[in-house]
Amino acid sequence: MALNDRADPASDTPQHDAQQVPHAPDASLDHARLELVALLDRFTEGCEGTVETAVPGFFVHRIMNPGGPKPGIQTPVLGLIAQGSKRVMVGDEVYVYDPMHYLVSSVDLPVMGQVTVASATEPYLGLRLDLDVEEITELIRDEKLPPAAHSDASRGLYVNRLGAPMLDAVLRLLRLLDTPEDIPILAPLVKREILYRLLMNGQGARLRQIALTDSQTQRIAKAILLLRQNFDQPLRVEAIARDVHMSVSSLHHHFKAVTAMSPLQYQKQLRLQEARRLMLLDMADAATAAHRVGYESASQFSREYSRLFGAPPLRDTRRWRDAAGA
Repeated sequence: MALNDRADPASDTPQHDAQQVPHAPDASLDHARLELVALLDRFTEGCEGTVETAVPGFFVHRIMNPGGPKPGIQTPVLGLIAQGSKRVMVGDEVYVYDPMHYLVSSVDLPVMGQVTVASATEPYLGLRLDLDVEEITELIRDEKLPPAAHSDASRGLYVNRLGAPMLDAVLRLLRLLDTPEDIPILAPLVKREILYRLLMNGQGARLRQIALTDSQTQRIAKAILLLRQNFDQPLRVEAIARDVHMSVSSLHHHFKAVTAMSPLQYQKQLRLQEARRLMLLDMADAATAAHRVGYESASQFSREYSRLFGAPPLRDTRRWRDAAGA
């Protein structure tokens, strides 16, 4: 997911652009990529948005009219694009990815996302596979898994180039949608292979960190869970640090390394996204939404809401309802 209305991708915002790293074209992948486009096109025909498949935790996307940036919580996932392009903003960092690249999130992150290349004739086509930390843990405990280089806590989101082995596994998972009777037996095996490819490919050491007992990344994941469970309460960093067995300074340092923001910034994004949901879906007014997510000052809520979403609460919610009714 990606930038808010006010962000400028050409500014000083750090960018992680899949297109910035030159790679020689791999002709051997052309046929596989075309098959990926054809399968996603067929499985999403007549749809606009996200389609849940018969494989648990596996979703396919078709977007022809992308609209503006959309906020959300990026849970641990593998995201892959077959056609089109997308950008994701985490804190002050922008991640751009396109066909033949994939994005991995290893922790829950508040993000802003936007599909940037899509049309009626060439829609954005992609897929998402939810990543199960327990399945990752089970795999890294396998003594036959090759060791990985040591990695300290690092950003919980990254973009990597798609290679033939990963693409082959993804295609086999998609093909299973044509034989639903095979899904209960074969889908878990293919998903395990995809996890293996993620762990062994490029920046897979980052993904391992989330499943390693007492790793700094796992402790930050626990801190994130505490924040999500208590986002409407006053932030007590000392209590969170104590609960995850870290010093306050260590928590701040590693939290920002993983999420690109401080605990306070993280909490603020959680509060504002939930307030927006309350206003759009539960029809709450701005004052009620602000109070329910923990704001004591209406003016502070309006100011911070405008900064994140590009408009004050009333104007923003009216804009979204007008767009939905169009």
